[in-house]
Amino acid sequence: MDGVLWQGPQPIGDLPSIFNRIRQRGWKVILATNNATRTPQQYVERLDGFGVRVEPWQVINSAHAVTSYLTQQYPSGGTVYVIGEVGIIEALAEKGFTTGEENVIAVVAGMDRQLSYEKLSRATLLIRSGVPFIGTNPDRTFPIPEGLIPGAGAILAALETATSVTPMIMGKPSPAMYQLALERLGTSPAETLVVGDRLETDIAGAQAIGCRTALVLSGVSSEADGLAWQPQPDIIAKNLASLVE
Repeated sequence: MDGVLWQGPQPIGDLPSIFNRIRQRGWKVILATNNATRTPQQYVERLDGFGVRVEPWQVINSAHAVTSYLTQQYPSGGTVYVIGEVGIIEALAEKGFTTGEENVIAVVAGMDRQLSYEKLSRATLLIRSGVPFIGTNPDRTFPIPEGLIPGAGAILAALETATSVTPMIMGKPSPAMYQLALERLGTSPAETLVVGDRLETDIAGAQAIGCRTALVLSGVSSEADGLAWQPQPDIIAKNLASLVE
């Protein structure tokens, strides 16, 4: 959603008109974001504030991919050390996981706007002791109206440098979020278009599982980036409005 539907507090285009056009065309939509800082309900409320109505089931973020993996690995739950915000914390709680610093089964790190040296230090010690290291998503930057600021990937890079351990990535371009989206849509990859603003996550992951792709130029990647990418996205559009039309 960041870089496609909005940048910071500003919508990109006339979102009610765009979504009305999507509904008129009879297209089914899932909104999938690597940003694990918000809950699905918070995204629903934010979209409602922009005049767009969606249901919570239509929203998937990288927190869902993390909890899906942890549930498979630790069906009885456990304690997770989290560098992150309410989106990942609530997603873990819904699946029976607690957050804390003792008897930790995994370190989960993502975007955290209250990041501190203390948090980084504790996570580093746990990872270096052998606790599994999971990243919500690898996005190195985060788009706001003023430009690009550090994203979850920048935090992961700090921990990787301090531990020499590469995190297991759960968000795009890993397949888990795409598979969840396809299940909810009830579609195959060949009949699904993935729209994104970032080549190395949105587009790369979609191409890897066989979806068609559309790069919009309203976020991170530029037209020159898209033309140089191999294989090129199926569509390169100025923004979501021009793509829908």
